[in-house]
Amino acid sequence: MKKSKKLHILYEDKYIIIVDKPAGLLTISTEKEKERTLFHYVYEYLKKKNKNNKVFIVHRLDKDTSGIVMFAKDEKTKMFLQENWDNFKRNYVAVVNGHVKNEKGVLKNYLEETKTHLTYVVNDSNGKLAITEYEKILENKKYTLLSLNLKTGRKNQIRVQLSHINNPIVGDKKYGIKSNPIRRMALVANTLEFIHPKTKEKIVIDIDIPACFLDLFK
Repeated sequence: MKKSKKLHILYEDKYIIIVDKPAGLLTISTEKEKERTLFHYVYEYLKKKNKNNKVFIVHRLDKDTSGIVMFAKDEKTKMFLQENWDNFKRNYVAVVNGHVKNEKGVLKNYLEETKTHLTYVVNDSNGKLAITEYEKILENKKYTLLSLNLKTGRKNQIRVQLSHINNPIVGDKKYGIKSNPIRRMALVANTLEFIHPKTKEKIVIDIDIPACFLDLFK
């Protein structure tokens, strides 16, 4: 692993770069914010190495979600990764409010964007299919720590589905939580397993569960 001033680099070669995004940072720019984004920091880092370097977004995380984000260094690599994205293992860890009934299970819903474009809702008659597998890691009287494996890649997927079963993520004000004991949303993309676009070998990237998540169970 390498560390730059603004980047925690988890993996890098001539085709891809994978970084650990902090909570509270946008993955890509919006109308209101152009430069304080993960994409911009990766772009600056690569341009300093070689002015001819390019960077392409492969996927994104919500601003309040931390964890693993992958970028491609050429368009062919980006296309390969995006076309195979749903076949790669993408694991998240979340702390949710309350007791989750089953030790493990599958959340399967159809999600639809609201008219305000700010939130997503479950709409089984007119939405896009979202599938998430979950398994308990820890629990106490107030919270449950879950391992979550995405089978689809809908926007806000985990957040909407957990809120729908009355177990919203700690710190997720967008989907029903008012209190925030750890001053961030308790969701991290902690594992990515993928096939390298050039060598075809399996690459596994893992990061630790944030200490503040585990502190809720002490």
